[in-house]
Amino acid sequence: MRTRRFLLGACVPVTVACGGSEPPATAANPTTSPSPRAPTTEADATTGPKLVRAPESGGVVVFAASSLINVFEQMWAAFKDQGGNPGVTITANYGASSQLRTQLLEGANADIFASADLLQMELVAKAGLVDAEVTTIARNRLVAIVPRANPGRIMALVDLAKPGVKFVTTPADVPAGAYTRAVLRKLASDPQFGEGYDTRVLANTVSEEANVRQLVVKVQLGEADAALCYATDVAGVPAGEVAVIEIPDAANVVAEYPIAVLKSAGSPATARRLIAFIRSPAGQAILASAGFRPA
Repeated sequence: MRTRRFLLGACVPVTVACGGSEPPATAANPTTSPSPRAPTTEADATTGPKLVRAPESGGVVVFAASSLINVFEQMWAAFKDQGGNPGVTITANYGASSQLRTQLLEGANADIFASADLLQMELVAKAGLVDAEVTTIARNRLVAIVPRANPGRIMALVDLAKPGVKFVTTPADVPAGAYTRAVLRKLASDPQFGEGYDTRVLANTVSEEANVRQLVVKVQLGEADAALCYATDVAGVPAGEVAVIEIPDAANVVAEYPIAVLKSAGSPATARRLIAFIRSPAGQAILASAGFRPA
């Protein structure tokens, strides 16, 4: 796993109780940023007010990319079974990494941020919000998906550019959307697809969904003819509901998932312990079983 140092400058809430009798933490609101914690301060004659951390509650708030929902829910359950975690609660706020980054920059507090690309993490780090080193925990790749009925008659990637195809993606500032556009540009440089292929495919876009999970649902329900999504997203779709078209390695991208403890963490020691578990052989095995590639 690679550790990086940066120059520091619609969400699905899930709460998982990790043993003990302490009540679970409140899940983050899907449409608003979680209320900032209220740290206490004490005056200092020379340096002014300084932060005084309250004792750790054992509760951890995780802001994580929506493509991590399924695997992180497995991760929380496995972490619960580890010794030394009495009373720990995990409140997970899932969404597009760019949306989570915006929430953090606007003052939302969390213990951990896990992004689907390096850019969003770098922006959070440059804002001075990252407390420690940033570590990559997994990698991913893209595939194309079409619904079971395949109304667009899409048999190969070249068919995505056919007039009338209903293509869905995410905005360009969402990692899945940025990766999609990068793949389409690479394919456009191949004579098999032809110059302007990426423009033609994007011209077929009928909607830009908030995150990758939503565009997968659009295809799954037959409300769109095709999309590019993470390979791991297909694992969460019932068998037979979508068909996968592989993207050649030469045109594909490597989606990197960095994670870090934040300065707003109310339980930094617990947060570090959770990240250590994700990075451990047991945590990496959970990621591998969900289709993620090694960090």
